[in-house]
Amino acid sequence: MGEKIRVGLLYGGKSGEHEVSLQTALAVMKAFDYDKYEIKPFYITKQGGWHAGQTLLAAPAEVAQLQFGGAEGDTGSALMPVFQGMAAPAAVDEADRQIDVMFPLLHGTFGEDGTIQGLFEMANVPYVGAGVLASAVGMDKVLMKKVFAQEGLPQCIYRHFNRTQWEKDPHFFIMEIEVALGYPCFVKPANLGSSVGISKARNREELEAAVALAFRYDRKVIVEEFVDAREIEVSVLGNDEPRASVPGEVVSSNDFYDYKAKYTDGKSRMQIPADIPAETAEAVREMAVRAFLAIDGSGLSRVDFFMRRSDGQLLINEVNTMPGFTPFSMYPLMWKETGLPYRELLDKLIQLALERHAEKQRIDYTGGGSE
Repeated sequence: MGEKIRVGLLYGGKSGEHEVSLQTALAVMKAFDYDKYEIKPFYITKQGGWHAGQTLLAAPAEVAQLQFGGAEGDTGSALMPVFQGMAAPAAVDEADRQIDVMFPLLHGTFGEDGTIQGLFEMANVPYVGAGVLASAVGMDKVLMKKVFAQEGLPQCIYRHFNRTQWEKDPHFFIMEIEVALGYPCFVKPANLGSSVGISKARNREELEAAVALAFRYDRKVIVEEFVDAREIEVSVLGNDEPRASVPGEVVSSNDFYDYKAKYTDGKSRMQIPADIPAETAEAVREMAVRAFLAIDGSGLSRVDFFMRRSDGQLLINEVNTMPGFTPFSMYPLMWKETGLPYRELLDKLIQLALERHAEKQRIDYTGGGSE
């Protein structure tokens, strides 16, 4: 590894959260210490084409500069610095790599769901954040909730179905939702983040419309009961021995914490630390670490909870394995309040990625053993 760590920053992507990824990438680029790092930007278009930019020795000024272009034919050459080990693994050792560690800032499908992580694993390239399994489970809200249930973490009532099941007998699922959950309820694509495609349904007509919207973004839909609750979030950082930040609370500017409230209007209020009893703060931090370990997390995650207003009961909502780093994002703000500033947080994430990669090199994948 050279004097500076060479970081490949990957953003954009084939996802409904493409623009969110650009905002995150710009914020991260501005925060890096360029005395320690060289940044190689990799932009993925909405159509899936890869483009590699010039190595950055200083932060770009605006998002527009991140969308460098060229023909889609650039994909092959853009991929080579990252995946050169796959093309000729015997000829490429650590010293010859053009990239020391990849930092994927891809939100949603084809980035936060284990797909890009699988490519990094095949190429034996260190990368920031959750691995294949944790990314996939953290993206799929249905599987995630089943893991939480196995761990014994309390959560709200939910139902789920895929497109084939819904089209075969929508009345069955409507009746089940109305009996088990009632109205209002929340309808979500099972595999998407940043509140894209989520609706609050107050009656049957709104439920059917919400399901149709959710199916635009995924083949599987989850419907959750409405809980009159405060929204408490915790940032988790680490690998096998993770730690949790102070909790924060989101007070949304909209009916619920949707895409607009998260990323565009800047009016949602964030209370950090959350104004909750000390014992509740400790309980939510402990539950966040349990959830992180339950999905086999690594690097970072933001764990979201409901705190029911009627009795203070904590219900886990979801784990986000690649939370945003935009100016409105909770993850870095909670760590800042805990005593870890943005730039040092990025240092720690790079360190964790390299440590995890080094630890995995101890694994014998051939199964040959020794004579």
